[in-house]
Amino acid sequence: MFPINETMGQYSELFMLLAAGTYTVAFIAFAWDLAKSSKMLRAVDLKAAELSGAEAARVPVGAGVGASSAALDRADSDVSGPAGRAERPTSSAAGSQGGGAGQTADGAMRYSAERRAPARIAVALTVLGAAIHAAGVITRALGAGRVPWGNMYEFLTTGAFVAVAVFLLVLIRRDLRFLGTFVVGLAIIMLVAASISFWTPVGHLVPALQSYWLIIHVSIAVMSSALFTLTFAMSALQLVQSHRQKAIAAGGADKLGFMRLVPNALSLENLSYRINAIAFVGWTFTLMFGAIWAEKAWGRFWGWDTKEVWTFVIWVVYAGYLHARATRGWTGTRAAWLSIVGYLCVVFNFTIVNQFFNGLHSYSGL
Repeated sequence: MFPINETMGQYSELFMLLAAGTYTVAFIAFAWDLAKSSKMLRAVDLKAAELSGAEAARVPVGAGVGASSAALDRADSDVSGPAGRAERPTSSAAGSQGGGAGQTADGAMRYSAERRAPARIAVALTVLGAAIHAAGVITRALGAGRVPWGNMYEFLTTGAFVAVAVFLLVLIRRDLRFLGTFVVGLAIIMLVAASISFWTPVGHLVPALQSYWLIIHVSIAVMSSALFTLTFAMSALQLVQSHRQKAIAAGGADKLGFMRLVPNALSLENLSYRINAIAFVGWTFTLMFGAIWAEKAWGRFWGWDTKEVWTFVIWVVYAGYLHARATRGWTGTRAAWLSIVGYLCVVFNFTIVNQFFNGLHSYSGL
């Protein structure tokens, strides 16, 4: 067993504090990007409306009626989408005429030619925060002389880092900057909760955790939880976007202009489904490897311990989500709510179960 290095532990706490501060500035930058872009989009729409009104005044009455009908038909087809669902991109001609400021989110989530300065600043700050955060995780590991996920404090800090790292990696291929406020915000909450409610000094592991299975089992659980965090944010946005698109299709006003920077509900649902499928495979291995570790540590694969039961409950919820969406036609808001329920089970398993239920897994360091 490696000796405890309290100095490295202190450095780790300092890095965590600096990472939380950097993430906070990045969060503000992401929010600023949404607000600024929404304001620019509204200005472009007003200008386009003025131009359309001027053009309509110069068109004969009969032609104007026909053109207006055709325009309305095109608008309806853009908003309604297949099967009458408001899940198509809500891009407009005004956006293309107005340049970068008027561009809405691409359903394929590809990067456009437009490069928003606040978004670039936010991503750069997130990268800096992740680098500082990684230093905090590494120094915690060096201070403890082991992998840094032996208690709730370490699981939260490491899990927050993995969630941000996964977000940044996906950002290389897909334009998910609209998720920045949610992912970075959750990372801040996790770091604050770790420091205030679950802080644990650097120390050795209890005997039950002194196994190579800790690295295998918990690392996969952390990665799966990070992916579930992304899909939770996407599902929440999907519900908001779906409600907005239905309101627009019904002729209502667009009261959530910043959501034009977010892809349509169907695109969010499809990407969330793919990521949930990958995370579900990881959670399956988490359950399997946990059972193997339990057999080696306690002489049985399954003992109906509270933690084991809730790990299985999470697996059942996400299995039901994948099955219902793939074979039973549970799409749209129902699929989003199932995904959200699954993530709430993950949060419940980590917080309430760890703190208030006694069992063989009650070694969180509290």
